[in-house]
Amino acid sequence: MNNPAVKNTPASQAELFEIADRVLPGAGLGSYSLAGDIRLIYSHGEGSRLWDVDDNEYIDYVGGAGALILGHSHPVVVKACQDQIARGAHMFGSLNDIAIRLAERLVKDIPCAEKIAYATTGSEATAYAMRLARAFTGRNKILKFEGAYHGNHDYAIVSTFPKQTGNYPQGVGDSYGQPEATVSTMLVCPYNDIEALKKIVADHGNDIAAIFAEGVQRIIPAEAGFLQAVRKLCDANDILFVLDEVVTGFRLAYGGAQQWYDIKPDLSTHGKVIGGGGPLSCIAGRAEIIDLCDPNRKGQPGYTYFNGTLHGNPVAAAATMAMLDQLSRPGTYDRLNGFADDLCRETQAVLDRHDIPAIAQHTGSLWQILFTDKTPRNQADILACDQASMRRLDSLLIKQGQYVLPGVRRFVSTAHTGRDMEDTIKGLDAACREFNK
Repeated sequence: MNNPAVKNTPASQAELFEIADRVLPGAGLGSYSLAGDIRLIYSHGEGSRLWDVDDNEYIDYVGGAGALILGHSHPVVVKACQDQIARGAHMFGSLNDIAIRLAERLVKDIPCAEKIAYATTGSEATAYAMRLARAFTGRNKILKFEGAYHGNHDYAIVSTFPKQTGNYPQGVGDSYGQPEATVSTMLVCPYNDIEALKKIVADHGNDIAAIFAEGVQRIIPAEAGFLQAVRKLCDANDILFVLDEVVTGFRLAYGGAQQWYDIKPDLSTHGKVIGGGGPLSCIAGRAEIIDLCDPNRKGQPGYTYFNGTLHGNPVAAAATMAMLDQLSRPGTYDRLNGFADDLCRETQAVLDRHDIPAIAQHTGSLWQILFTDKTPRNQADILACDQASMRRLDSLLIKQGQYVLPGVRRFVSTAHTGRDMEDTIKGLDAACREFNK
């Protein structure tokens, strides 16, 4: 479809929506639910584009929540998956050759990795990392930063979606059904605030097993020196430093946030790009910590349980290996991040021309339009943004053929082209005119 604007042909989706309304909660697959006039059912994707079941075409800036850094259906990744499926799609309980080869590569390519342990999802990786940290230190509490998303498990969803900030270090549970015991083991601190972190560690350091941080928290970048200060504080108090690289790993740079910020954690968690869009994640880091899940240590002190049906899944491992081959080519990240630079510069020019009080915020290939006048440094700054205006403009962009999740960070892939840039800016211009009516 040459025109990026969405065609109004919903009839073929009606039956599928009727089924989804009957059999899926909220006719959704997770926590996102689009309004009735923009809700979509996709049928396929190729490169930087998605098509819904009515053949409407969208520029994809969701990218499988960042997993599809090469775009949809990259031919090299598709072939790797097809070849592996022909050899065997699933092998449980024993090693498989491609998982071993990938593990060897990940240990070489992830800066902090001496060994890795496979998991299935990013959420699983962070849950295992918390378990490992507790087992290794003999301490029970985990410190996270307010507003950080470390997965969907009970320990992670504490002060992830706070309606207001403060009352540190006490966290707030984000979900009904969440045991209070999980909330009470989590401590919370504002991001980019090393003085607040020092105070919490001074008061609770003997109970803290690990500090979890991201290099880019949602769309908030770590300020210069912040992660290094966290590393120093952990070292001084025998606390493990865990860098959550589920989003940033092989995304900000080939070496992830560890390379981008020149920081070495004790453990890092990986998913999304790791997996190539499939069911695979890992924990990387110091061998003495990772070895706690050695199955030969069952029944011994310190043994930490790891197990999953899809750990080391060979199809996902093959997809990841093919993806890393592409990403490791010279100039890949210069082009990827350069596209994001250009996109945000052009986006800002359109916003300014229409007197829209928003900024095009980005770090590397992660970007978002925020209704604020400055780069946010913590969750309080995010809550201070005009959330309703963010969602309204993003909803208008969907109607202009751009797949974004209203109010949510978005991603650039290596598949995005000059045509995508042109269509994005034209669509944004039209959306801004409608926004100002």
